[in-house]
Amino acid sequence: MSNFRTWFDEQLEEAKEHCLGEYPRLLLAGKEYTELFKLLSNYYFIEAKINHPLFGIQALIEDYDLLQDETLLTEFPEDEKISSLKKIQGALRLSAHIINADSQQLPAQLTGRLLHFHTPEINNFLQQIPTDQGLRCLTPSLTPPGSPLIRTLTGHSDLVNAIAVTPDGKTLISGSDDNTIKIWDLLTGTEKLTFKGHSNSVRAIALTPDGKTVISGSYDKTIQIWDIATGKKKFTFIGHSDSVSAVAITPDGKTLISGSDDNTIKIWDIATEKKKFTFIGHSDSVSAVAITPDGKTLISGSDDNTIKIWDIATEKKKFTLGHSSYVSAVTITPDGKTLISASGDKTIRIWDVATGKKKRIFQDHSYSVTAMTITPDGKTLISTSNDSTIKIWDVATGKKKFTFQSHSYSVRAVAITPDGKTLISGSDDNTIKIWDVATGKKKFTFIGHSDSVSAVAITPDGKTLISGSVDNTIKIWDVATGKKKRIFQDHSNLVSAVAITPDGKTLISGSVDNTIKISDVATRKEQFTLNGHGDWVSAVAITPDGETLISGSVDNTIKIWDVTTREEKFTFQGHSYSVSAVAITPDGKTLISGSVDNTIKISDVTTREEKFTLNGHGDWVSAVAITPDGRTLISGSDDNTIKIWDLPTRQEIATFTGESPINCCAVAANGVTIVAGERSGRLHFLRLQGS
Repeated sequence: MSNFRTWFDEQLEEAKEHCLGEYPRLLLAGKEYTELFKLLSNYYFIEAKINHPLFGIQALIEDYDLLQDETLLTEFPEDEKISSLKKIQGALRLSAHIINADSQQLPAQLTGRLLHFHTPEINNFLQQIPTDQGLRCLTPSLTPPGSPLIRTLTGHSDLVNAIAVTPDGKTLISGSDDNTIKIWDLLTGTEKLTFKGHSNSVRAIALTPDGKTVISGSYDKTIQIWDIATGKKKFTFIGHSDSVSAVAITPDGKTLISGSDDNTIKIWDIATEKKKFTFIGHSDSVSAVAITPDGKTLISGSDDNTIKIWDIATEKKKFTLGHSSYVSAVTITPDGKTLISASGDKTIRIWDVATGKKKRIFQDHSYSVTAMTITPDGKTLISTSNDSTIKIWDVATGKKKFTFQSHSYSVRAVAITPDGKTLISGSDDNTIKIWDVATGKKKFTFIGHSDSVSAVAITPDGKTLISGSVDNTIKIWDVATGKKKRIFQDHSNLVSAVAITPDGKTLISGSVDNTIKISDVATRKEQFTLNGHGDWVSAVAITPDGETLISGSVDNTIKIWDVTTREEKFTFQGHSYSVSAVAITPDGKTLISGSVDNTIKISDVTTREEKFTLNGHGDWVSAVAITPDGRTLISGSDDNTIKIWDLPTRQEIATFTGESPINCCAVAANGVTIVAGERSGRLHFLRLQGS
């Protein structure tokens, strides 16, 4: 025993020194609970284990599961302390997809999620985070642990169209526009396998009742059958003359139903690998199919705005139901008595399967409803939409229970685990998100406008914030109090860009109405309007002397204007797509422009020539800003990231990943405080460390 104790003490000292390895499990085995808490609340342990080649973030997340040990909970019942450590675990889980790609974002991700909480353990933990490099959040602007969102899965390189969960609730299958099917471990969020066989987008996924076989329908007109354990393709059904948009399996696992853009529904025998017969009746693409639990009745939804009910045994249509726009999804309650349909008309309709009578309508989505699923008990409906939201409904009453918001684009696919507790969604933002259905908690956001924040600017004294929005307004805010001071409503369409003159007295705004307006901040009166761009004005900037205005446009050009004469001086042409952001260095000599072509261009204002191009963003560059010393560039992008660049060396020095596309960014007078606005409405306040 003494030898073990000596050995254990040596290992404990090594754990304290290096903070690596399987030490939490070792500590628990030795009943050193205090040391276990110290490790799991130690920032340097977390950082070291994430960066260790043998471990990584998932191993670290699993260390926190030791807190569920019954002996530990009995002998060390400090619930608040355990709760704080579980919040740290939750923050790591929410950020895992970002940290896996870039571990340097650990400080910003943890501060952005944990600043929501103020327990002694979390406050102490946050104080450990070093301040000598990278970025950190100054405010709690990221989704906190304890919200409905549990985890985000990234791996697909294009839109996620379809998802399904195995009957044991442990495995997720996803299909994408990147032509692949991916198999994921739901517990760890890790990708297990990728199926490559389709030559075009995977539009539909179904699973056999035993969970062993995956069926996929594709734009390549085929249906492919896969072994989920090996990832091998078993065989292919060929027969449709156009894209396969929907697939379903009968409860006995013997019969496959497919719907296609060729307007037909085909019935296939899985055992013989042959087509049995075809249902013809729709006048447009068949977008959805479902089968009643007894396997006798088929329901199909179509772009012809109708839902058809078919008798599989007789191969005859029983009756037709309708929406005022295309039918995007159909599902059946577990008792087989109720049909639920979703449509491009923004509604969800409830029907009696036996009579075809409409029972009620659900209405709350602001755009087309794209997909649905129902919990195993048949009581709760989940719907997704092109409005980027997921809504949870009570089937019996028709009332909305709550809304999940975290995807940055249309949500195309949804599935529920067999226990009804976990929801999975797939989106046009290429991600899959995992949600806790039970919590339904509202997530934390900074919201001021009634629609997306498209532009922000800070006055030179750092006291006033100006924001422009898709709601057509410009709002003036007091930075110290957070209170709204005044509103400008001059443009006839959404405000896409704002800037303030160095004296803080004059506001410049660009709009989708193709104009640039010059207004007096104090009086709110418009002084004059500049016209010249052939498309909407997406960016504006002013030189430090206040005499020259720069504007970028969707017409791919940058224009230089003389503010005094109100005349155009010259035009820069170099970007291959829309110019989305412009900024000028403090000496007024260098122009920075961001574009939909994903690049940032650095140009000489005096010579009117391009100096160099920065590449690094994975999507269009939506915002650029320069620190007061003119040496550091901040860029925001539709790839959800903010990047920090050193201009003299042309090197990227830090990255922060938000939760939706970055619309705008600004730098305070101190040169280290960065404000970024997301499409979701969030505002991130970041500090550039070591500056």
